[in-house]
Amino acid sequence: MFKKIVVMAVATGLLCSAAMAGAEDRATKKEAEAMVKKAVAAYKAGGEKVFADIAAPSKKYVSKDLYLVVYDVHGKCIAHGQNAKQAGKDLINMKDPDGKSFIKERVDLAKSKGTFWQDYKFTDPLTKKVLAKQAYCEKADDKNIICGGVYKE
Repeated sequence: MFKKIVVMAVATGLLCSAAMAGAEDRATKKEAEAMVKKAVAAYKAGGEKVFADIAAPSKKYVSKDLYLVVYDVHGKCIAHGQNAKQAGKDLINMKDPDGKSFIKERVDLAKSKGTFWQDYKFTDPLTKKVLAKQAYCEKADDKNIICGGVYKE
């Protein structure tokens, strides 16, 4: 009986540790805002050369599951921190799994608000599952929008 209780306690502890480790791998909204602001400042100081630091395979603007993306105000992907194949593509009509035209919405929000949070769904780089995501975005100038998002499990 004692052995069974110890095994259950150890197993419960391992499960709790695994759940907590997952939380440690998740970026916060505060971290997303800070990273976007850092990239916007670097862009304003040094121009488009920061895009190479944002783009995969560079990890300069990657932390946990947080990475940055840059779109122009027409929906063309300029730099993508997780998928280099997206760069250079016109993604204005890209939709999330629910059919939401999130890039078009992002461009429209950038034009109307400049700084904003956006909700949509996207594939999580840690679990490879489609999850709810919130992106913090800033219109860096009249041409480019820089975003970084957090996943919700």
